[in-house]
Amino acid sequence: MPLALILLPLVAQASALGQGIAGLNLPQLDRPAKAPNPRRPKGVIFDIPTPPSRLKACLDMVDGDPAEAANTARVWLEEAAHPTPAAGPSASGTPTASVSATAQPQLCLGSALAAQGQWAKAEAAFTAGRDAAASDMVLRSQLAGMAGNAVLAQGISETHARRALGLLDTAQGDALAAGKTTLAGGIALDRSRALVALNQSTEAEKALSSARTYLPDEPQVWLLSATLSRRMGNLPNAQVQIETAARLAPQDPEIGVEAGVIAILSGHEDAARKSWESVLKAAPDTPFADRAAAYLAQLSPVSTTR
Repeated sequence: MPLALILLPLVAQASALGQGIAGLNLPQLDRPAKAPNPRRPKGVIFDIPTPPSRLKACLDMVDGDPAEAANTARVWLEEAAHPTPAAGPSASGTPTASVSATAQPQLCLGSALAAQGQWAKAEAAFTAGRDAAASDMVLRSQLAGMAGNAVLAQGISETHARRALGLLDTAQGDALAAGKTTLAGGIALDRSRALVALNQSTEAEKALSSARTYLPDEPQVWLLSATLSRRMGNLPNAQVQIETAARLAPQDPEIGVEAGVIAILSGHEDAARKSWESVLKAAPDTPFADRAAAYLAQLSPVSTTR
């Protein structure tokens, strides 16, 4: 069928990287022992304190009851602002003397607010936490990255993207200064989203190249790389990148949809059909299945003649 008809729905998908921000920005805490919470999609990666801590307990609460977690964080902030003699560093959960007692409760408060979709308030909490983190470069990086994500979740206007990029640039600088390349990779991924929203595709590709270096086994890095390569007209690169994403996450329906788009634009209708049909089987009754079905409906009927 005419390629123009296939491309028609792609007009709405042209800013796929940017549109993914609202749903895919809240940083996901690295907790391999637990299944990812759908309210915490991939983004900035950071470490939860290994031993039991007040911060970990507060963040655990975000998963089940974010409103109560926010209340808990506010109580913690009040205690930190008005410490009692009995509430020393261990009681407050403060890890070192170089970190303000308010940085960790602000992190939990921001996470709880973000889980409730209160992005502007989450941004304010994360930013306040970053400012309070003093010389702890890792915590400052984490909080600045989360603040940048919260900005992007508020919208993909130029104003939001530029504000987010400023926070993410600061976050990446702190992560690299601390030697935390995994953290830097997550932030580079988020920077690419902001840069795409600013129509700076070349700079976004540079950010994704860094993300691929730091996070070579992260499927979303390869998915977004493939999507950007496709948008930039580099279909050979897009094909290699989407194949890597599919190898890392073979059941991911979003990867299946993008693989089909790249295949049809490369002139491989049969491969596109197989990709989109696999999405219908793997993830029925999802937005990805709806999109795959819409694309399949535009393909030429399969011939049954022998």
